Amino acid sequence: MIVIYKFDKGVSAVLATVLTFFVWTIKIGGIFMKKLLSLLLVGAVSAMSLVGCQNSGDSGSSGDSDTVTVGLLHSLTGSMAISEQSVRDAELLAISEINATGGVLGKTILYIEEDGASDPSTFATKAEKLVDAENVATVFGCWTSSSRKAVKSIFEDYNALLWYPVQYEGMETSPNIVYTGAAPNQQIVPAIEYLIEEGYENFFLIGSDYVFPRTANMIISAQIEAAGLNVVGEEYADMEQTDFAAIIAKIEAANPDVIINTLNGTGNVSFFKQMSEKNYTADEYMTMSFSIAEEEVSTIGASILEGHMVSWNYYQTTDTPQNESFVSSYKEMFGSSRVTSDPAEAAYCAVYLWKAAVEHAGSFDVDDVLAAIATGKISFDAPEGVVTINGDNQHLAKPVRIGAVATDGLIYEVYSTDSVVEPDPYLYTYDWAVAAGIQPLE
Repeated sequence: MIVIYKFDKGVSAVLATVLTFFVWTIKIGGIFMKKLLSLLLVGAVSAMSLVGCQNSGDSGSSGDSDTVTVGLLHSLTGSMAISEQSVRDAELLAISEINATGGVLGKTILYIEEDGASDPSTFATKAEKLVDAENVATVFGCWTSSSRKAVKSIFEDYNALLWYPVQYEGMETSPNIVYTGAAPNQQIVPAIEYLIEEGYENFFLIGSDYVFPRTANMIISAQIEAAGLNVVGEEYADMEQTDFAAIIAKIEAANPDVIINTLNGTGNVSFFKQMSEKNYTADEYMTMSFSIAEEEVSTIGASILEGHMVSWNYYQTTDTPQNESFVSSYKEMFGSSRVTSDPAEAAYCAVYLWKAAVEHAGSFDVDDVLAAIATGKISFDAPEGVVTINGDNQHLAKPVRIGAVATDGLIYEVYSTDSVVEPDPYLYTYDWAVAAGIQPLE
């Protein structure tokens, strides 16, 4: 957790202004100095008034305070840290940019950070700490559906607000969660449609053993069956599993046209490296992955993943002016070797969408912010394109982009929708899904 000290009123805003000035003007030390000072901006500004924030009134702010405090809740340790670090960093970037341009309703954003440690029960404990003891205005957090489900009732019970930044299996809405990643009709379903159109007929499903992969594979199995095609195998691995020899042997025996991969975290690293050790490439066993983005490619290795496919809504290579600025700022703040990704971009969007909702409401109060969201008028000109919160289900309208991993470690589009796709988390608009009676898993 960030340790925050109490300063006299107005000091934090002055320091934020001074630090911001240095970030954008100082030349000594080049990128390293800019990166250091950017981190100082976010970290130091956030380290300015725990005592004041703990008792500052409703939702992390009060009328006579010049700051508002938010919570960040991600896995900084454990098997999911490989993925969640970039999400957290994108939130810090958004916070620093917003503070540099006047904050939210004239208030500087401070943050309190907690480590979910890749464990759902830890996420629950830390979530309650943030919304109860710390009384933050809102929380940006979670990755796995297990962690989201572990905290869902806490946000509902405390009438707090979570911004969840990752694609997921759907079959859920909550009045206290805004879902800024893809619903299943914005990632999973169009990916399978694309593979069917490309002539793939025999599918092997592999995933981590928790809510998202199992529910996703229920959806995928129903979709494949409705198309008259074949699921030739379905296997799951524990989140901490590192030995995939038995699963690979089953893949070899089934001889699928394509592997549908819903592994998460370090499981992706182990699986693909062990496939590579057997000299299997996309030519032998094509995969379509739903939780491999640029950050995972950089860890696993582009030479191992070259040619394999993924489905998201955004890539670092997405061609928009907003993305050019986002990528440049992200690399400037965290280092030129860092890459952006769909979950990172969705987390970045979440902070700006919260800002837009607060400003529309003219208040940090959760009920007021939710009322603003319900209007359906909360949008952000994001790196992926303009995204808008659906006022009915609190998911985003988003474009769909299917990509392939290239030798440079980046992902390039092979297909995209012509316009944004409205969120359908329960797949009510798909006859085959309704007929299958797919139910959410807890």
